[in-house]
Amino acid sequence: MYTLLSGLWKYMFQKDEYNVLILGLDNAGKTTYLEQTKIKFKKKYQGMNFSKITTTVGLNIGQIDIKGVRLNFWDLGGQEELQSLWDKYYVESHAVIYIVDSSDQDRMDESKEAFDKMIISEALEGVPLLLLANKQDVQDCMSVGDVKKIFNDSREMMGKRDCRVNGVSALKGDNIDDGIIWLVDSIQRNNIQRPPVQKDIT
Repeated sequence: MYTLLSGLWKYMFQKDEYNVLILGLDNAGKTTYLEQTKIKFKKKYQGMNFSKITTTVGLNIGQIDIKGVRLNFWDLGGQEELQSLWDKYYVESHAVIYIVDSSDQDRMDESKEAFDKMIISEALEGVPLLLLANKQDVQDCMSVGDVKKIFNDSREMMGKRDCRVNGVSALKGDNIDDGIIWLVDSIQRNNIQRPPVQKDIT
């Protein structure tokens, strides 16, 4: 009887929560991507004026409810001096979204280097990864295939985890939904290794 009532309570009053890191170099479009995600998945959310978004120093947070779960996003600053803080969030995260500025070929090696340092962390072992080639709306940007080839060099470092590479335009909101839905499914498949946080519905 207790088990039945406990399950009913959880169904009615609790929601599984998952923490998702948004990482990448400064100016990759992480905060704009987070804003577009909130606009698409939160009812009546108006969003920030994109022209007023500045470089993140520290942490931006966001939250959406989707497919019966809650995603908490942690958008971390990407400047070199702030990348040393990323690993403080790894243990509590259930997934990583790594955003690459596909219009900035000059910094692609720098982005790949930051990615490699992140992906080898034991604290992120098995955690689903969504790699986004952002700014696909910019003329002469690198194609999704070209970005994928560069990061494929790190495949062995990634180990066994769900991985996906998508092209997006955070500024225009193109192709945001598909990646988020895939991420939720991947996080739930990884439930045994990274159980959700259960909190009362508010």
